[in-house]
Amino acid sequence: MKKILSVLLMAAMLLTSTLALASCGGEKASGSAALKVIDIPLTNEEYAYAVAKGDTELLNSVNTFLAEIKSNGKFDEVINRYFGDGTPVGVTSAAEDSSKDQLIVATNAGFAPFEYKEGDTYLGVDLEIMGMLAEYLGRELVINNMEFESVCTAVAEGMCDIAAAGLTITDTRKEILDFSDAYYNASQVLIAKADDTAFDACKTAEDVEAVLNTFGADTKIGVQSGTTGQFYVMGDEDWGFAGFKTECVRYEVGALAAQNIINGNVKYVILDIAPAKAVVENINSVN
Repeated sequence: MKKILSVLLMAAMLLTSTLALASCGGEKASGSAALKVIDIPLTNEEYAYAVAKGDTELLNSVNTFLAEIKSNGKFDEVINRYFGDGTPVGVTSAAEDSSKDQLIVATNAGFAPFEYKEGDTYLGVDLEIMGMLAEYLGRELVINNMEFESVCTAVAEGMCDIAAAGLTITDTRKEILDFSDAYYNASQVLIAKADDTAFDACKTAEDVEAVLNTFGADTKIGVQSGTTGQFYVMGDEDWGFAGFKTECVRYEVGALAAQNIINGNVKYVILDIAPAKAVVENINSVN
């Protein structure tokens, strides 16, 4: 996994002044880390954009656009702004207006580095790409920021044109949406207190799961609601996840879940690797 940008500006993005976000291995000002990422991938997923079932015109345009920006280097430039040494470029949303030719994007701007906000400005890999897509299509960009669990429905029911929300391709989602070509490989990882030794001997996902299977309902694991992490913890036949006996505690954003490890409300958090590393770095820098 590529190294995440250490100066990622995400503190204000999710929760206002109460939380901050960013990546694994960061340290507090006092020199001791509060949290750590158990850097062992637990899942293998592909992210893609999604349109309403049967919207082949937009889907073909998205795939052509993705192929073009990958071939001309613009996709790599966006990735470098969030996983390398580049500087993020914000985009703004126009007001929705049915009299205009607009691209209405459904997202959840609490999933850095893919989508987040600073004031009225939207940032993140997905939203920069959506800004580029809107320009490519000659349409005005409108960003509809909503709870993650509503993103797929909003597109399927025609309220938005496209979902751009770190969205994993699944068979269940394919029943109501058509996915673009995949643009990013992702995985879930575990966040723990820095001094937690339960997983120190683990080398593989199976090792981590063996430890998780020793925990009962008195162990609380935080997740971002509606994401792969929730299905991984609770178990889901469609996803092929057996689940665990632990209690799954759902949060609107992953940063809040991670902060609640420090607060003592959950023992662990399961989150996508890039946001997990982003969250942990920033929490370690301010706690």
